[in-house]
Amino acid sequence: MSTTLCQVMGFLVSSLGIGGSIMATAMDTWSTQDLYDNPVTAVFQYQGLWRSCVRQSSGFTECRPYFTILGLPAMFQAVRALMIVGIVLGILGLLVCIFALKCIRIGSMEDTAKANMTLTSGIMFIIAGLCAITGVSVFANMLVTNFWMSTTNMFQGMQNVQNRYTFGSALFVGWVAGGLALVGGIMMCLACKGLIPEESRYKAVSYNASGRNISYRTGPYKVGSGYEADPKTRKGTGYEEAPRSEDGRRSYPSKYDYV
Repeated sequence: MSTTLCQVMGFLVSSLGIGGSIMATAMDTWSTQDLYDNPVTAVFQYQGLWRSCVRQSSGFTECRPYFTILGLPAMFQAVRALMIVGIVLGILGLLVCIFALKCIRIGSMEDTAKANMTLTSGIMFIIAGLCAITGVSVFANMLVTNFWMSTTNMFQGMQNVQNRYTFGSALFVGWVAGGLALVGGIMMCLACKGLIPEESRYKAVSYNASGRNISYRTGPYKVGSGYEADPKTRKGTGYEEAPRSEDGRRSYPSKYDYV
């Protein structure tokens, strides 16, 4: 799969996931009244994250928002926070992903910058998907716990009438949306590898002379202090030229000549 196709598919899948998360958060059917024991009823109740609704048999529906925050359970408020955080991160990830698409050129933006932006948006999508899945799962766990507690109380005769709530359609929308956002984030992270430019590697090349008989001779290098006089201009005792012998070689005094 090419990098551009993977990036575009990740963007589209993540967009569907974030849109589904927004839809699930706004829906009022997170929990619906269980009609297993009483299929015929004049009042049907269902609840969401922001309000509870009652629908009568005549078709009239009345919804009442939650006017309190401190009176709600702590887990309920945690579900709200998780969904909101997931939506905010998802929207920011979509904005970053739009500018990171390889098919869109903005000025002289390099591929390295696009790769970093793609990776950032992918991480945001993954976190947004995990937040949605976690929030929906926590709410579902609350419903299961309350359902079995209500069932136990009903069988023990502690309460004559006890409304039980089961999973609503918003929970399934949230699970699917979180999964899509998670998959889209993974695809964006995979597309980041294809956007990173390959590092150029420079190898050392040995230089050989073209001629076979060319040889280079190096002599000893003497480092001077820079303040020595030119040996050709030196005069005086101690700088006379050494006498030459019969074979043309110069003879230098040994250490025994000074004794």
